[in-house]
Amino acid sequence: MSALDVLLPARAVFHPVVDLGTGAVVAVEAHASPAGDAYAGLYPDPSADPAADRYAAVSGPATPSGPAPWADPAAEDVRRAVDAAGAAAELGTRLPLLIGLRAETLAAGEHVLSELHHGLGATGRRPQEFILCATGGYPPATRPAVAAALGGLRRAGYLVGLAGLGAAHAPLDLLADVAPYLLKLDADLARRAPGEPRRSALAASLMELAHRLETHVLAPGLETQDQVLHLRGLGARLAQGPVLAPPEWRPGMPVSVPVAAREEPSPHLAYSALGPRVSEFTLPAVTLPHTATADEVLDALNAESGVTSIVLVDDRQRPYAAVDRTRFLLRLSGPYGHALHAHRPAARLADQPRPVPRTVPAVAALRAAGQENERVYDDLVVVDEVGRCLGIVRVADLIRGLSP
Repeated sequence: MSALDVLLPARAVFHPVVDLGTGAVVAVEAHASPAGDAYAGLYPDPSADPAADRYAAVSGPATPSGPAPWADPAAEDVRRAVDAAGAAAELGTRLPLLIGLRAETLAAGEHVLSELHHGLGATGRRPQEFILCATGGYPPATRPAVAAALGGLRRAGYLVGLAGLGAAHAPLDLLADVAPYLLKLDADLARRAPGEPRRSALAASLMELAHRLETHVLAPGLETQDQVLHLRGLGARLAQGPVLAPPEWRPGMPVSVPVAAREEPSPHLAYSALGPRVSEFTLPAVTLPHTATADEVLDALNAESGVTSIVLVDDRQRPYAAVDRTRFLLRLSGPYGHALHAHRPAARLADQPRPVPRTVPAVAALRAAGQENERVYDDLVVVDEVGRCLGIVRVADLIRGLSP
């Protein structure tokens, strides 16, 4: 079966979000094709060119079956977001899903957001499993509506982001209003930074700003090893691009990370008097409902070898239990382990979660982890101000980041 045969049924392309510190895939970005496009996998990432994305959303491909030029661009954008989520669901990945939405779509009104919420929910995922990233232009007149929409999505439990940081279509004043979970650098800025000192300085300053605002930075579109190494040196923890994964990549396939195994802590992390906060080390969490069976947890662990833990959450998206990969697999692999536990609640084989507020200093989180001798290296669960799961922190990352 060719790569084209694999991509055609899903009508979507996938890009891994790679943690440069561990080499693990921590999220998946999905793009669905315009309506009527039978060759989704052959089209480039539309987020790399906002103008092309706006044209595709309104006009679609030049085929008789594409949408009419007067088609509602917001409705088409929502359809593509839901299609992308559905395609990921068909592949069975439980990694957090990154989906781009045009700023104009977010500003279109409550009815559009309601349609988006119901469509994404129909794929079987909960809001905290999505990172909804605003792309495209931000005309001054629409900025209050965009900020209000992203705020509403955050309150509903979605993780939100802004794309194009460093370009004119991603205004910096929105960072204070939106409090995004993720900031995606402009792809052209990320690629040109290694060879152009001025752009390198701009990228470094944007990443330092992001760290001070306690949000994550994603460097997209990286094509060479030098670009990866340079952006990592400036402070980028998350990255995407052809150098990390081929165009036909799908969830579960390996990635290649051209980063040295041992690195010095980034000098661009924002340190306060108490050191960096735990939010600077937070990674997206793989979550399942607290009612999930052991078999469902096993499927999620088998699908992604880089997943170290799974957080079981309640109906309010608060951590209910934590499944450590190693202990869970050992218990399930014992005599009659699978037969005894497979169809019973996974929470029986889980541990109490170890929640830490996102504003806690990393050194305090490390000390808290060390108080439990049997679970020193278990992942910590980062929570927001109302106790909802925002992600995980690996203790090994804290140790590396705080080492002199």
